[in-house]
Order: sequence, then structure tokens, then C-alpha cells
Amino acid sequence: MLQNLKELRFSADVALRVLADQVMVAASFAAAMGLYLLLAYGSGASPGMLGEYLPVFAQGLALLLPLSFLVFAANGFYTRSRAYRGRYKLLVVAQAVMLTYLLYGFTVFMLPFVADPPGAVVLLSLLFTLGLVLGARAWVHYWYLVELERKARSSKGTPIPSLASNDRTILVIGGAGYIGSALLPRLLKRGYRVRLLDLLLFGKEPIAEVLHHPNLEIVQADFRQVDKVVQAMRGVETVVHLGGLVGDPACALDENLTIEINLVATRTIAEIAKGMGVRRFIFASTCSVYGASDMVLNERSSLNPVSLYARSKIASEQVLHRLQSDDFSVVILRFGTIYGLSGRTRFDLVVNLLTAKAVVEKRITVFGGDQWRPFVHVDDAARAVLLAVEAPKELVHNQTFNVGSNEGNMTLGMVGELVKKLVPDAELIDSGRDGDRRNYRVDFSKIRNVLGFEPQWTVEQGIRQVIEALKSGRVKDYRAPLYSNVKYLTEDTASEVVKQYYLGWEKELIERAHLQNTDEKPPLVTPQA
Repeated sequence: MLQNLKELRFSADVALRVLADQVMVAASFAAAMGLYLLLAYGSGASPGMLGEYLPVFAQGLALLLPLSFLVFAANGFYTRSRAYRGRYKLLVVAQAVMLTYLLYGFTVFMLPFVADPPGAVVLLSLLFTLGLVLGARAWVHYWYLVELERKARSSKGTPIPSLASNDRTILVIGGAGYIGSALLPRLLKRGYRVRLLDLLLFGKEPIAEVLHHPNLEIVQADFRQVDKVVQAMRGVETVVHLGGLVGDPACALDENLTIEINLVATRTIAEIAKGMGVRRFIFASTCSVYGASDMVLNERSSLNPVSLYARSKIASEQVLHRLQSDDFSVVILRFGTIYGLSGRTRFDLVVNLLTAKAVVEKRITVFGGDQWRPFVHVDDAARAVLLAVEAPKELVHNQTFNVGSNEGNMTLGMVGELVKKLVPDAELIDSGRDGDRRNYRVDFSKIRNVLGFEPQWTVEQGIRQVIEALKSGRVKDYRAPLYSNVKYLTEDTASEVVKQYYLGWEKELIERAHLQNTDEKPPLVTPQA
């Protein structure tokens, strides 16, 4: 409870909810007092009698309102209540209301100078407060579902762009990465013209399938270079921003670099996009923003980041929402933990990593087996991006969506057992906790109800896919730096590329400016394939 009070941050939304609760408590107490007087004295109540009860009412309200605020806040009404689900939410609300009145009665009993209202008034007020507070929250939830249903119905019949008629240009930033290499073929198949802005840090192999597609244009550059971003943004209606340093270990290597790439560059890109008339800006965030919680969390739940990576994504979301306008729609996609194969598969993520260790080393070592994660296949993640690209504006404008499925919520121990089932000759080892504090289950109802998103992959199918790739030789060595963000950014074999692109373009630009008025030509930076 104390943690909820510490996490309480006042905003316009929170202030409105606090005010509504205070009004309901005050109205309940007033109605209870009025009903008591009416039933007890009927038409015989005199003005003098009403005057006697007025101090009782005023003192009672002066005590009840701050007590209700403290108890409601301590029970997470203004920090976590939107994450509470179903019967549990009803239980929490009922518990908080009853605790409020219990503390009120105890305080009145202990403080003789506080007027003691009739017991019937307190009981009636408790019942009225329960009804109003529970009813208000039920109504808000019902209205929210009705609104989602209305928007979903209004979108039915909206024509989806066809291969023949669709000539829009989409800019995909960071499109040669894990999700991007699965997204590009889908966009091109739909008939879009795709412009890729990517450093190609991992070479062109991740996009080999579409490398020579006539509708694909590649701008190989660091997306922190403003001139390159402006060049890539010309004639674009939709931007999909997948670029950045991804994952806790990779972001922990250099905090300043992470902030520059994940936050500062995102803001710059979005400002350029808005200024150049881009209509829709889709941003890849992460469910890691939820951090650690024992509850099922949705898009309106409080955020509790436990890593720099998650904090950089939250800050970016906030910056983007402030930029949104009627003509600039921001769409945030919070992806679950990705698994499965794409053009640039990663083996530093739990499902792929445990599967590879089982196949190659015959050992499945699980750390923190009781920790929950939401898992989503990389193909399904790409499909979610495509839905966000093509959805009507009224469904996605300034909206945040968790990307995954409720069935994809699994503990790490459950993943280990599933891998063991499919690789029975591997040894399953539970190594206890490893210091990773992340633990969260996520509700994915919104993306299903609003965009009609239904994953086509299960975790078991994804594990089978990875097993087949390892056994067939499609993946030769899962431990190679190419398959790990943090390894690739720290290995000697990649150090020159990392320095040249991620840390060196500013110096190159300064050098070019220094040589501008001389006959000496600045050295050219040759892209690394």
C-alpha cells in the first residue's frame, strides 16, 4: 500500500478521478444524513433540529474525505486500479471503501471532540459509497468497451489497399533488424513503396529476400543524421520507427549513447516527420515498460520500468504523444518478448536462446523460472505493424497497443518445460533467480478488439521453427555475435563498424566542416555491407 502512495503522481487524469471519488463520498454521506433525518423525524424535523446535525455532518465530512483519499490511493485507485481485472477489482474497491469507514469509526471513537454521527448514518453512507464507487467504475469500463466496439464496427467495410492501387510510400527506420526484416516483405507484398533508412549494421543479409525489389529504396545512414532523415522523409505519408538500441544489456553499455539514439533521435525524427507532412507515425515500444508487477497489465496501467531501455521507451512515448495533432497521428506499439525466425534472428532472447541451448548443448538453464513474460512471434509482430499502418485513423490516432496475445503470457519456467518437451534429450536446470527484476503479465484485449489482431503463432510452434533451423544448418552458430545485440556491439570483429557509425558520424561531419575551405578532401566513409 505504501508503494502505491509513493508512486502516486498527480496529472489532469488523476486529479479528475480523485475529485470524482471525493464527490461520491461527500454525496453518499449527505444522502445518508438526509435519509436518516427523513426516516427518524419525518415531517416533524424542525430547522433547529437540522441546525444541530449540521456540525455533525461538517465534522464527519472533514474527516471522511481525507481518509477516503488516503485509503483509496493506498489501494492503488490512482496508480494501479486500471490493471485490476474483474472480480479482483470489485474486491479491491469494496475492501477500500469498508476500510475507509472502519478507520472513520475508529477515529471518531478515539477523538472525543469529534461529533459522533448516528450509526445508521455511517452504515447508509458506506452502502451508498460502495454503490457509487463500484457503479462508476463499472460504467467507465462498460463505456470503454462500447466505444471500442463502435470504432471497430465503423471500420468494417473500409477498403484495404490492393496491390494494384496502392502507391503510398512508407518509410521504415531500422527496417533491417529483427522485426523490420519480417515487416519489409509484407509491406512490399501489399504493394507499398518502401523506403528503408537503416545503418545496415548487420549487413544486407537480413533483407536479402527483398534487396532487389523494385519498390524498395535503401538509404544507408545513421538516423541521427538530420540531412539523411530529411532526405528519406520526402514524399512519405507513414513512418514506422523500429530503430534504436534494443534490449537491457545493449542499452546498459553506454547510457548517454542509449539516450541519444533511443530518445533524442526519436524526438528529432518525429519533429521532422510532422514538419514534412507525415500523417501517421508508428513507434516500436516494449512491454518492458511495465517492469515488475503481480497483476495483469493493460495499456492504461501504471508503468514501472526497471531498466534504462524501458525508461528510454517511456520517455519517447511521452515525447511523441506531445507532438500528436489532428494531422499527425502517433501510434505506439508495445511489443511483447519476441521469438522465432526472421531475416535477422536474435538468439539473445529467452525462447530462441533456451531452444538453441537445448539443441546444441543439451542443457536448458532457466533463471527466474517464476517470472512472467508476454511472448509474441516476430511474424505476428510484423503483422501488427501492418495493421497499424492500414487501420482507419479513428481507430489508431494517438493510441497505444500492447502487441501479443493473452495466451502468450508464460513464466520462464513454463518456456523451459516446453523446450524440454520438444527436445527431450536436453537436461532442464532451474538455476534460481539471476537479478532480473522484470515480471509482468499483459492484457492484449485492446489490439484484438480494435484492430482484429489474432496471432498466428504459438510459442510451441516458434520453438519447433527454431529447432528445425538449427538442425537443418540454416543457423550455423547461434552464439555468433550476429545473433546478439550486445555481443555484436562489443566484439572486436564489429568494433570498427560500431565506432564508425554509432560514435563517429559527428566527428566526420566536424571534419568535413573544418576542411570546407581547403583544397584537401575529407575522407569518405565507406558503408560496411
